[in-house]
Amino acid sequence: MANVIIVGCGRVGSQLANMLSSNDRNVCVVDIQAEAFANLGRSFNGATLQGLGYDEDVLIRAGIEDCDTVAAVTSSDNTNLMVVEVARRIYGVPHVIARLYNSRREDAYMKLGLDYVCGTALVAEEIFSKIMVGRGSHLDSFGDFEIMRFSINLEHVSNRQIRVGELERNHGVRIVCFIRAKDGDSSIPSKDSILYDGDSVVACIRHDLLQSFGKFIKK
Repeated sequence: MANVIIVGCGRVGSQLANMLSSNDRNVCVVDIQAEAFANLGRSFNGATLQGLGYDEDVLIRAGIEDCDTVAAVTSSDNTNLMVVEVARRIYGVPHVIARLYNSRREDAYMKLGLDYVCGTALVAEEIFSKIMVGRGSHLDSFGDFEIMRFSINLEHVSNRQIRVGELERNHGVRIVCFIRAKDGDSSIPSKDSILYDGDSVVACIRHDLLQSFGKFIKK
């Protein structure tokens, strides 16, 4: 069970918290205003904590020392940046995600190596997909796409192998390169290249397809 801290309990934070808790994630929501927790509704079964989201004492009480993911989704870009920087630099949280309002800051976030979601539409759904897939395979974000490295899971595919062209055509992904699990040989694939279960893959995947593609990523 993943431990997730969400900082900000507005419309996005509350929606994200309910989506995660209903998918068996252990969630703690932090907000500076206690009345914001009313947005969660009665179905939310996680924890809430009033306090400043980048305060170390607050984050420790929220469980950051055993945390897998921190998502900062307040209405302030500066606050969100401070939250994720404290989480990753001080506590080594493996997956931090910031909501970004000012698109002119995207280049700065990319240079910092931060995972973020920019814009107002479907923000909770995008962050939910990122959390469900996991950080271990994430390399970078680029526009509407995630660039990821992972060991491919083909246990559910016949003969545990698949052609690159079939995978790309049916699942909206682009395979950039791969390394064979059995011998370490690397290659830039053609459409006819075959991937085998356990091969290491670098791929470009649209944000909105992350959750459905998750079955191809070994945990």
